[in-house]
Amino acid sequence: MILYDHSAQVLKDVSTSAEALFDYMDDPARIGSHMREPSMMMLGARMIYELDERAGRATGSVIKMHGSLLGLPLSVEEVIVDRRPPHRKTWRTFGRTRLAVIGAHQVGFEIMPAKGFCRLRIFINFNYPSSILGKLIGMMFGGAYARWCLRRMSEEAAAQFQPSVVAP
Repeated sequence: MILYDHSAQVLKDVSTSAEALFDYMDDPARIGSHMREPSMMMLGARMIYELDERAGRATGSVIKMHGSLLGLPLSVEEVIVDRRPPHRKTWRTFGRTRLAVIGAHQVGFEIMPAKGFCRLRIFINFNYPSSILGKLIGMMFGGAYARWCLRRMSEEAAAQFQPSVVAP
């Protein structure tokens, strides 16, 4: 069992069925879109996703990501460790994690159906990077970065199911 020193979570009410929300959240490239495009929180970096034949949609499926930050290579591999449609999915890193502000981590979501909507809980458990510089950067920015990632994932999921407004 892997122990993590830090955690964050976000809750969001989403106006859709558990099945539709799970289908949306089950796509690693979709929920990781905040890392695929350069942004201020990514310091201009972006990650490229490589999915195996199961595309991150089955227990044991592997997701690889790589990119660079200010010329330094970034890479991480994750494996789906729990997948129970339409209620829960969890994945975690394995092997060497080369990231700037967080190190080994476990991410997941839970969907709790209610009347007319679903409550989405997205969480991350993480450690800082293992190097001395990584630990320092992690202490300064790791928590904020983790919360930003979760917020982006939850907001994008909620926006996907917002009713469209038609102008008169």
